[in-house]
Amino acid sequence: MNKFIAWMTNVLAPKMNKMGRNPWMASLQESILTAMPMILIGSFVTIFGILKEFIPAIPDFTMIGNFSFGLLSIFLAYLIPATVMEKKKHRKVAKQAGMAGVAFFLMIVYPIFDETGNIQIVFSNLGTGGMIASLTAGLFVGAVMNQFAKHSFFKEDTPIPDFITVWFDTIIPILLCLTIGWIFTFLLQINIFDIIYRIFSPFIAIGQSFWGFLFLNFLAYSFLYSCGISTWAIYPILSAIYLQGIGDNMALAAAGEAARYIHTQEAVCLILVGGGGGTLPLAFMLLRAKSEKLKAIGKSTLIPSICNINEPLVFGTPVAFNPLLMVPMYICGLIGPILVWAALASGLVPIPAQTFGLWYLPAPIYGWLATGSFMGLLLELVVIAVCWVIYYPFFKIYDRQTCEEEKAEREKKARVSAG
Repeated sequence: MNKFIAWMTNVLAPKMNKMGRNPWMASLQESILTAMPMILIGSFVTIFGILKEFIPAIPDFTMIGNFSFGLLSIFLAYLIPATVMEKKKHRKVAKQAGMAGVAFFLMIVYPIFDETGNIQIVFSNLGTGGMIASLTAGLFVGAVMNQFAKHSFFKEDTPIPDFITVWFDTIIPILLCLTIGWIFTFLLQINIFDIIYRIFSPFIAIGQSFWGFLFLNFLAYSFLYSCGISTWAIYPILSAIYLQGIGDNMALAAAGEAARYIHTQEAVCLILVGGGGGTLPLAFMLLRAKSEKLKAIGKSTLIPSICNINEPLVFGTPVAFNPLLMVPMYICGLIGPILVWAALASGLVPIPAQTFGLWYLPAPIYGWLATGSFMGLLLELVVIAVCWVIYYPFFKIYDRQTCEEEKAEREKKARVSAG
């Protein structure tokens, strides 16, 4: 175990952190986080939709969701190339890159113009249905703009105002991006959007499978967490699966069909009681610890854990890189996904069919609102109970060890004082 922990500390963690700091990966992550308010607006619309079932007089806020969460791909098409330019230290052309990203994305969604000049675009392609294409378009435009931003038609000491030099320096790369979009979409009649979707569909299908669900959740929320690596390091990968899944479920629900894609953030949060590794029971156990140190940690981390924020508990205490608490975190990281998958796949609990990004709502309230069913609440209670049983014996051992260490420390201080 010592060799394993040393490998995680000295090899895995530095590589994962380096990957997370890569400007391209960081740009995807930051862009998605920047668009998070629009996702949360969609979540509030979901709450009003639930309340409308009990209070019919509440207005239908669906259109607000359509023009926030429903336009997510357009927002990302702007944010990704703009953020890439900022990460690459080309801030002067960030806004121009963002505009080029939007224009290129709207080209590749394969719009149709009727005889009167009206444009027709499948609306779902502008939301989560077009997210993969949006990420691809954003990175492509970012790569083109980055290459051209390294060169300028003007010298650094030119008396010409910066905004004018930016005009001329960005004309060629923007024209290149739009020309490529025009050639494929309008000249060759090639549906780039459909090609991108087909290329990535096997990856999405694997992510939506039971084994993909189990592996990715264990990797992101238990294994990497235990190595001191935040899940945000691979969030761009996870979000591509999450958002595509919930978008497809929303389309199915709108068509009167049952949702069938389980791997969504809404479903994953049913597992994360207290945060990654199901640590909510551990937070309560720490309050009853015999060790003064652990009891103090419990008092300071309980409220964040109730709101599913467990970084203070995992990274601020000896949970990460601690074999005694890593083991139950791993077990919960496997059992939790299995329980949730079984409950959703069997139909015992409804598969979430509306976006609900309010992951910080305490369990089990989150389970009820995310699934729109009281069974979602019961499922989270079951997950909490199972995690409690798993953590308890390991906690008792760790508490006893910590008490012994504290006793030894007090005796050492007493000897020093007496001497």
